[in-house]
Amino acid sequence: MAVGDSKPRAEPEPERGLLIAVLPKGADGDDELEELRELARTAGVAPIAHVVQHRERADPRSYVGRGKLEEVKQAYGDAGAEVLLVDDELQPTQQRTLEDALSTRVVDRTQLILDIFAQHAVSAEGKLQVELAQLEYNLPRMRGMWKHLERLGGGTGGLGAGVGTRGPGESQLESDRRMAGRRITLLRRRLRDVAAHRQTRRKERARAGVPAVALAGYTNAGKSTLLNALTGADVSVENRLFETLDPTTRGFEHDGKRYLVTDTVGFIRRLPTQLVEGFASTLEETLVADVVLHVLDASLTEDRLQEQVAAVDDVLAEIGADELPRELVLNKVDRLDSLARRRLANRFPGALRISAATGEGIEELKAHVAQLFKNRYEEVRLLVPYEDGAALSALYALGAPIDERLDTEDGVSIRARLPLRDARRFARYVVAGASTSRAAKP
Repeated sequence: MAVGDSKPRAEPEPERGLLIAVLPKGADGDDELEELRELARTAGVAPIAHVVQHRERADPRSYVGRGKLEEVKQAYGDAGAEVLLVDDELQPTQQRTLEDALSTRVVDRTQLILDIFAQHAVSAEGKLQVELAQLEYNLPRMRGMWKHLERLGGGTGGLGAGVGTRGPGESQLESDRRMAGRRITLLRRRLRDVAAHRQTRRKERARAGVPAVALAGYTNAGKSTLLNALTGADVSVENRLFETLDPTTRGFEHDGKRYLVTDTVGFIRRLPTQLVEGFASTLEETLVADVVLHVLDASLTEDRLQEQVAAVDDVLAEIGADELPRELVLNKVDRLDSLARRRLANRFPGALRISAATGEGIEELKAHVAQLFKNRYEEVRLLVPYEDGAALSALYALGAPIDERLDTEDGVSIRARLPLRDARRFARYVVAGASTSRAAKP
């Protein structure tokens, strides 16, 4: 705002986007494109119209058939659109054909999601992951960007080039490829370093024996709101797809025991491979959890619920987390009337029904998580001689709940809840009881 200008600067108008998709025969275009519309809005594009072609598979050259392409051109002009959004990952040839035919920018589904990720990345790791995914997406498309120069260069730019065809084109293309390749290598190395630090923190949490819970689910299902409700965190909960990219771990206590909860990146149908690979270290937080809470938006239609369950199952299988214990949590039940709640209970028997926004069912969820881990700890009374100070230090290093510490004539008497895997280490100090003389605070 200029000095002395009291008027707030107006928000820029969103771009006008035309949506297109190739769908199987019988598929409902409005329903199938609903997710692309939401992605568009999240990216700052107003979806103003759509064109659907029903055919078995997309045209390998132009995505839609030749006749349909003319219809797309007409619809694009009539709508006054500024960008074409495609509900598929395009091959470079398909993208160039569409761009040439419409003389406009063409953004496919993967590129659109990458753009949203780029907008929402906050941490250094998140930005590295987005850049890596973008480079890996763009690298095979560089050939198309420099196609005219490749033709000029004759394929090698050297001895194999014909007369009149030698030039800088191929060398420029190869230079760009090398630069991109080096940057990809550097980003992967940096992400490996970040992953190593994350692994160190995981090991520290594992040594502490604190149960770990991962929140998984479709983007915008309310995972971040649930994390805040469970732990008192202050994670952003704006109503946008992929609002959370970086894993956030916070803890809560129930009946004196501590539990860790990690919010992970949201899933989506056909999550691009580049993103699954680029965000591998983020998704690993799901892999190292003791249990996964699959959060569902209970206010959706039955068909959409089924689609989202399948999408999350697919991603969990892709990252190798499909064998982890899983609990279904139905969120946003505050939006349902009594009849819809009964139908939901019949559809998903045994699932927990909560509202992270209002707090309904949160205490029951905490108690349920605690119940899942009830056999994780063993309550013991230990008497550690004073000369075995190292054992006492090791006990505290576990981070296990120590309910009572008493100094006695024979040593330190401790009542604690030890993780089962660690209880054996201190078996020789276990006693049925011990006389005490004076108490000391833990």
